[in-house]
Amino acid sequence: MLIQSYPEDVSVKGFDEISTLAGITPAVNYGLFTDTIEIRAPLHELDYRYFLNMMDVTARDIFVNRIVNRTGLIKEEYIPREDEITPDMARPRAEVQVSETFQGSSLDVEPDYSKCAVMSSGGKESLLTYGLLREAGCEAYPYFVNESGRHWYTALTAYRELVARDPKTRKVWTNVDRLFAFIEKNMRIVVPYYWRKNREIYPIRLFWYAHYIFSVLPLALKNSVGNITMGNEFDDPSGLTFEYKGIRHYYATYDQSLDFDTYMTGWFQRRGVGVKQWSPLRPISPIIVLRILFNRYPDLAVLQTSCHSTHIENGAVVPCGTCFKCNGVLLMMLAEGLDPTLIRYKKEHVETLPERIEKGLVRLEESLVKHSLYLIAQRGLWKLPRTEPVWHVEMIHFDNVNARYDFIPHREIRWRVLDIFEKYTRGYVKLLDSKWVPMAEEEVERAKNL
Repeated sequence: MLIQSYPEDVSVKGFDEISTLAGITPAVNYGLFTDTIEIRAPLHELDYRYFLNMMDVTARDIFVNRIVNRTGLIKEEYIPREDEITPDMARPRAEVQVSETFQGSSLDVEPDYSKCAVMSSGGKESLLTYGLLREAGCEAYPYFVNESGRHWYTALTAYRELVARDPKTRKVWTNVDRLFAFIEKNMRIVVPYYWRKNREIYPIRLFWYAHYIFSVLPLALKNSVGNITMGNEFDDPSGLTFEYKGIRHYYATYDQSLDFDTYMTGWFQRRGVGVKQWSPLRPISPIIVLRILFNRYPDLAVLQTSCHSTHIENGAVVPCGTCFKCNGVLLMMLAEGLDPTLIRYKKEHVETLPERIEKGLVRLEESLVKHSLYLIAQRGLWKLPRTEPVWHVEMIHFDNVNARYDFIPHREIRWRVLDIFEKYTRGYVKLLDSKWVPMAEEEVERAKNL
């Protein structure tokens, strides 16, 4: 059973419609693996269409990135041979049965676009989003979701501090992580004790941010919040096909994509809520995220935890220091000349990092790794005889896949955010024929004034 708990009364109009959506969304992940998904609650016709659309795109992403691209977490006998794969295999097999659908809505909201909910995880991106939006003039509401798994440790340091500093901070509790774990432990195709084999990824689930968004939506609507903001930063689309044997997919990141933000904003409009969903970080790379966070908002920077396997020592949340995520953060911090002990890393984590980087135990884009190593070599920290810069990593990126010119849908906020970005970057680039090329000043001005 899926349970949600709120810190206050959230009996907004239409709460029953939102809670139904939050309740059924986890099932989006399993359309490939069951013949029937039965929804025993009245469902708005637009929500029914939403469920089908999300199930379709998620099935394709799971099929390509969790099954065909072997992770070691799916039993080999359930993985089709390369020459057998067809687009039909990536389509959901589940028939979705709903007890009752309806039109019309009890939702009654007048959104205030000067207010922004920040989906907060305790990581560098959500903390920077919070700092940026406050400085840009938004009334920011940091919303956390405790999904009852170990990820909550990652959020704990930031949550404890923000709840003391900012009375708009809220936390919703849900047992969704336990639900996901129960399902996946009992799936025949998943290898036993999968969590011992790979602690970096889950075997099946790829679509969970929507559950978090619907979980905090009653709080947002109660406060007339007009924006749901995410901390999704730049992902380099150059050289990517987004297709495998005729199957469109998102490299396992659909619910962090610009397409997902666009879909959600459209759905909010159609459902009469009017909320806009976006991320202010889409044009900048993770190393720039760290640069701005530590130099402009140092009081927020020290709250970040970026780790897949945190633990608690003497009451403080401590990163493991060796997982893929830790390795990436350590690498970029050294490249920026930052002290990793500020965010509870230990000296041995830094000293042993070169061995882990040499083994490829980092999940960052190749260009980002190359440029970080170049910066580290320039600082004289490591002896690296053949390093080369990849300068676009330090620039503001625009393209039609990850960051359009209107990546923030409110012009004044976009101007203020870009003004901050310009102080920490080396100019603007756009993607042209799969290459990043500098943008002329006139072109930048036209883009900013859209």
